[in-house]
Amino acid sequence: MGERHLGRTKRIVELLWILMVVLTLGGCMGATESPEDAMLYPDEVKDNDDYIVVGFSQVGAESDWRAGNTESFRSVFTEENGYFLLYEDAQQKQENQLKAIRNFILQEVDYIILDPIVETGWDAVLQEAKDAQIPVILVDRSVEVEDEGLYTCWVGSDFEKEGRSAGEWLIDYLEEQGRSEETIQIVTLQGTPDSTAQIGRTAGFASVLKEQENWKMLESLSGDFTQAKGQEVMEYFLETYEKIDVLVSENDNMTFGAIDAIHEAGKTCGPDGEIIVISFDCVKAALEAMMHGEINADFECNPILGPRVAQIIKLLEKGEPVEKVQYVEERYFDASMDLENMIKTRVY
Repeated sequence: MGERHLGRTKRIVELLWILMVVLTLGGCMGATESPEDAMLYPDEVKDNDDYIVVGFSQVGAESDWRAGNTESFRSVFTEENGYFLLYEDAQQKQENQLKAIRNFILQEVDYIILDPIVETGWDAVLQEAKDAQIPVILVDRSVEVEDEGLYTCWVGSDFEKEGRSAGEWLIDYLEEQGRSEETIQIVTLQGTPDSTAQIGRTAGFASVLKEQENWKMLESLSGDFTQAKGQEVMEYFLETYEKIDVLVSENDNMTFGAIDAIHEAGKTCGPDGEIIVISFDCVKAALEAMMHGEINADFECNPILGPRVAQIIKLLEKGEPVEKVQYVEERYFDASMDLENMIKTRVY
């Protein structure tokens, strides 16, 4: 590991000089062109060959799931564990992620972890990282690039399987309720457009939907994975469509907003309500809402990815190969389960 860190102090001096030049030019180019927000290594890191420096570009803080995901990385990549973490919150903007990655490259971090907001637009910056010989590990969401060699591996959920499982659950549930032959009218709250979770969950559910002649998708609109937007879009659905049998909501925070909208409209949801609610992520608050009879089923998206990524980095440090695609284990919950005891074991 020592060779990789050789000359780090010299590189930091060079970086500071580059930053001064760029900041000076920024007066002509505009503030958005300068890396003034870049984090720098503290002295105890740049003078210590024992630290592995990791740059992490996170999507944002839009949901309970995201908070749990971020914490899983912060708790693993600590100085006590031999790491120094440079963390950047992109605030749901791809341009912020591009800027963060280029700052990581300038600082010659040892590894870059990227949770990409959308799938496209990454070829150039990932090529820059590859040219700098910095491995890039994708987490949660994926990218669409011409050369998959631009990143080392991807760790996350099988989103299409989640969506497909939700559709299969709905088939079984309607059969149990004696509603298999009814016309079932469905609305979908989709996640951030072109994000991996949105693409996969939408496609997975659609694969089941197309085989059910009596299911009708009334409309699908983005709630951007946020509670406020989820409530706003659900209000529109309720005003527009006289009868809604099923809500498919592609994350729990949108579901919370949708439930508020349903109640405010004087309607009910859940196992004993008018609207069947299917959600994704399985955060603790969603399981509590399920206990209260507001959600029928929730399909897990495991946010605890930090430990798996740390294992990958250990393998890479030893020069060992790693699998390109790595799925984490997941399950689903519905209102028929012993939720009270299950919630006690949840860490997110």
